[in-house]
Amino acid sequence: MNLASVDLNLLVAFEALMDERNVTRAGERVGLAQPSMSSVLTRLRALFGDDLFVRSASGMQPTAKALALARPISEALGQIRGVLAPGSSFDPATARRRLSIAVTDYGDLVVIPPLVAALRREAPGIDLVVRPIIDAAASAANLEHGDVDALIGGHLPASTRITRCTLFEENFVCIRDVGRAKQKARLTRDDYTRLPHALFSSAGGDGLPGAIDTMLARHGRKRRTAVTLAHVVAVPFAVAGTDLVATMAERIARRFAASAGVSVGPVPYDVEAFTIDLLYTRRATTDPALRWFIALVDRVCKKL
Repeated sequence: MNLASVDLNLLVAFEALMDERNVTRAGERVGLAQPSMSSVLTRLRALFGDDLFVRSASGMQPTAKALALARPISEALGQIRGVLAPGSSFDPATARRRLSIAVTDYGDLVVIPPLVAALRREAPGIDLVVRPIIDAAASAANLEHGDVDALIGGHLPASTRITRCTLFEENFVCIRDVGRAKQKARLTRDDYTRLPHALFSSAGGDGLPGAIDTMLARHGRKRRTAVTLAHVVAVPFAVAGTDLVATMAERIARRFAASAGVSVGPVPYDVEAFTIDLLYTRRATTDPALRWFIALVDRVCKKL
């Protein structure tokens, strides 16, 4: 393809259509009336030899070709915007800015403390607002709409409009009262399913089956959840001094093991690790401050 024959505005229109999934709203975003935007869509279809967007009851749905094009086009436009943006340089030491992120309980306990310390050292003029992720889908929508700048946590939803960066992997471990662990150092599989469990549920204590229950079901086993807690930090303190066991993320378990009086050990089953991810949108490629912040989060998490 001869790039000289490609109108860059077509790619801007494609990006708007991908985000809005509506011809009229996409047109308003790029300053075109609905008939003109429809004409642009016709030109886009001719350029890429594909329908790109198909009408449905829920709006214009992207085809497989459009989904494949979305990220490279967004990244290319982001780089162009970054080059053309005035004042694109950024000095964290002198910058004054307010950033807003949403995190899971895990992110709040494991990622936020060292991130705040790094911000205070390197960018003392940047204020950080940390919000909880209660409903992951709602938080992802807030990210897409620009209400928050990034999301941090595990098991976060995917979207073609969101970039996902894996920060690190986390493992599950089993915790028990430290005194009982001294009596029997290692749990068997039978011990694990026989003993009552304490469970953290981010949905406010509803106790719905999770990854551990699914894993046990594959082995034809089932655990009894005797206590369901709404806050992950409460789990080790609930386990201490009781016959309860709990399965939780290793970094959190080890952080509170000594103060809670619990012992950390392996789960007597093979449990898949999970990833802690950083989610952001293309705004991070055009905003020097946000681009620096995303890189800082990645750098901090490499040391965890």
